[in-house]
Amino acid sequence: MEEKLEFLLALAREKHFGRAAQACGVSQPNLSAAIKQLENTLGIPLVDRGSRFFGFTAEGQRVLEWARRIVGDMNAMRSDVETMKQGDVGHLRIGAIPTALPVMVKHTSALWAVHPGIELTISSHTSTDILGRIDNLQLDAGITYLDNEPLGRVYEVPLYRERYHLVTSADGPFRDRKSVTWDEAASLPLCLLSRDMQNRRIIDQVFSEAGIDIHPKLESNSIVVIETHLASGVWSTIMPHIMVEALDLPSSIRAIPLVAPEVTRLIGLVVAQRDPQPPLTAALIEEARKLAPKLAEMA
Repeated sequence: MEEKLEFLLALAREKHFGRAAQACGVSQPNLSAAIKQLENTLGIPLVDRGSRFFGFTAEGQRVLEWARRIVGDMNAMRSDVETMKQGDVGHLRIGAIPTALPVMVKHTSALWAVHPGIELTISSHTSTDILGRIDNLQLDAGITYLDNEPLGRVYEVPLYRERYHLVTSADGPFRDRKSVTWDEAASLPLCLLSRDMQNRRIIDQVFSEAGIDIHPKLESNSIVVIETHLASGVWSTIMPHIMVEALDLPSSIRAIPLVAPEVTRLIGLVVAQRDPQPPLTAALIEEARKLAPKLAEMA
């Protein structure tokens, strides 16, 4: 039964029978047959199908929720048993929004200092993608916005508030200023994260509510691209203060608080709601709680 539920989860992720089969390491006919067997066992249709995958039925959506719980709990049990046998070993997958990536080393270093036997994978995703990947068991945890989008069934650990700064040349037009308005920032050649990123949507919303039209000269989904363009001294950007601190930008670049309005957004750790939590996830939660006051000071 568990294998069939995992096939169902793969189909939910891939939305394509062939790709789901490939992800599970089986042939497409075997995956389709297993899901058909699951439908026969439960006595309900789960998938709208024709020559290709069209989606899940209403019943299929309900079963999908149970599949996530069952497979997630089975994975948590295996992790717990492995910890009892070998100690803190295993693999933890963490997704982070781009603006949180520069401070991820704070999390991983704190966790590694206490649990050096674990392995970590850190990946960059949009806030929406992080929640979807946690839901579909592709991530164990995420660092994302807590107060902007519906989070669903996750456990939250607040970490710090993003406070937005104009990051620009130290020799630029605002070199002697202690603060800059959003209206003034819009006059500069800005390079910003792409529109699929929540950080960009926040920035766009602030400008829009202030009645300001902005036309960024460069957009990218890469923090590295933004950082390298800043170093040229020609471009400016808007980013959280904690990110400025973590990037350790050259002295030729300075960060100036943005006002009128002053904007903050809450960043935190999210994991799937599970009781008990898998040992490695529980360890991450514990270290995140300890780290939160230090991150709040940096922000």
